[in-house]
Amino acid sequence: MGIIIKILLSGVAALLAAYILPGVQIDGFVSALILAIVLALLNLIVRPILVILTIPVTVLTLGLFLLVINALIILMAEYLIPGFQVDGFLWALIFSLVLSLIEAVLDAIF
Repeated sequence: MGIIIKILLSGVAALLAAYILPGVQIDGFVSALILAIVLALLNLIVRPILVILTIPVTVLTLGLFLLVINALIILMAEYLIPGFQVDGFLWALIFSLVLSLIEAVLDAIF
């Protein structure tokens, strides 16, 4: 039951982040829910592989390269979801930061 609530909150957070940022568009709540599920799967499967492959760069940048990995995962999700559009790498980076902040606030509330 907790995972369903987490996905719903992530969908709401994605909609709020897309509303705030002009470079990100989500067609509707169904697309936001699909985005939440796809991001969860990509973070579960692809992110660990990318983190392991980029350990030297991550160490050299003191962990800041993980933000680049987050943006790449957002861009992968854009490629997979037809109702989700990001206008470039910078908007994907900003979207990942705003999405993380909104999800943290929603997790603290609920």
